[in-house]
Amino acid sequence: MDVRTFWLAGRSATGETELTVTNPLDGREVGRHSVPTDAQVEEAVAAAHAVAKEAAALPVHVRAEALAHVARRIAERAEEFAQLITAENGKPILWARGEVSRAVATFRFAAEEARRWSGGVQRLDTEPAAAGRLAYVTRVPYGPVLAITPFNFPLNLVAHKVAPAIAVGAPVIVKPAPATPLSSLLLGEILAETDLPAGMFSVLPVANDRASGLVQDPRLPVVSFTGSAPVGYAIADQVPRKHVTLELGGNAAAVVLADADLDWAAQRVALYSNYQAGQSCIAVQRVIVEEPVYDAFVERLLPAVSALVTGDPADEKTQVGPLVSLAAAERVEQWVREAVEAGAEVLAGGTREGATVAPTVLAGVPREAKVACEEVFGPVMILQRAASIDEAYAMVNDSKYGLQAGVFTRSLDAAFRANRELEVGGVIIGDVPSYRADQMPYGGVKDSGIGREGLHSAMDDLTYEKVMVLTGLTL
Repeated sequence: MDVRTFWLAGRSATGETELTVTNPLDGREVGRHSVPTDAQVEEAVAAAHAVAKEAAALPVHVRAEALAHVARRIAERAEEFAQLITAENGKPILWARGEVSRAVATFRFAAEEARRWSGGVQRLDTEPAAAGRLAYVTRVPYGPVLAITPFNFPLNLVAHKVAPAIAVGAPVIVKPAPATPLSSLLLGEILAETDLPAGMFSVLPVANDRASGLVQDPRLPVVSFTGSAPVGYAIADQVPRKHVTLELGGNAAAVVLADADLDWAAQRVALYSNYQAGQSCIAVQRVIVEEPVYDAFVERLLPAVSALVTGDPADEKTQVGPLVSLAAAERVEQWVREAVEAGAEVLAGGTREGATVAPTVLAGVPREAKVACEEVFGPVMILQRAASIDEAYAMVNDSKYGLQAGVFTRSLDAAFRANRELEVGGVIIGDVPSYRADQMPYGGVKDSGIGREGLHSAMDDLTYEKVMVLTGLTL
């Protein structure tokens, strides 16, 4: 099997050692990649630092066309990407193809935003002392970006860091998750086809214990991290003077109010508690159902969960595949066992075979159980009764996380109240919290993170405002 090279300042490179990537379902080898040496990591950082001014000054058409090229080429190689994602991540091919389509859109949106990215003007002669003065306001990159990406979306969450960086003219160094580096290395191959200057991007598949040096390097003034809250906040604590953006975890709630379409709600909750094997920070974890429709909703939910196809992720029919590793599956199994020992009732699933956990539905879960208050990151949902809309919304907020929430209702009053009261970064009305459009602002509050993704929002986050005042003008 060929050994994939990594990308060092825009060119293909090899190190002195190799690592093997395995399939989560059966442990078979799916690829090998070369590992950068310490000297090569230093070279990548030095190159990003050296090219920063040139990158910031790149004409908009150069940045936009590079991004558009990446979008086109991912689309042309879509099945190759999808098969690779499924092989290294264990994500069913159904969801892998969806991720590739989203990555195409992410780079396309970035190309469009780059062309719209422009300065603004502000008249200052609103006061007599500023007569003849005009402010020209632009946004300037902070500098090179260190992008630390997770395993669960090994292509599109890399795209959400790389695309806005290129759009604003910031060099970017990607450190992919050790379990799933191959997708980002293939993306690097396409980035290398563009006319971006050397040093504009690197993809360095290094172990997590080597990330600290990159995080602390002063030549990388921006750290953009997606992953768990403990790791994210440890990064922020290491570099308090850097600009750090964190997209962290959640334990997303779906609220089903008494006026909801129960059939639609049951189908959506069943699927999106278990898509990606629950390995999404906005997968449905808590299902809060208003008391009058609780029993009727559960009667619809359980058959929908049972109908999900669990199996080989390479099978076109599979909806639920394995978790990313055996250790991850064992942890989820242990959390379910702890909840049951504390009094929870298993209504569906609760079993594990290798790295695959059966879609699991729990009721009567104590508030302090891990599956209720932490991010389970597995195919597990808990059912909770709410006596009223007041109690339902209070239960959503009874969490240290606040990424997104879904509210199934036909009431505009309930919808706007949810938007007003729920302590989350996004409220999805009429659907699950798992909905995300790649161009919209995306991020959380509380322990779910700092900053926003979504192309325009991320471009804002990677830059600062700069003002030039023109004097002596006749306005």
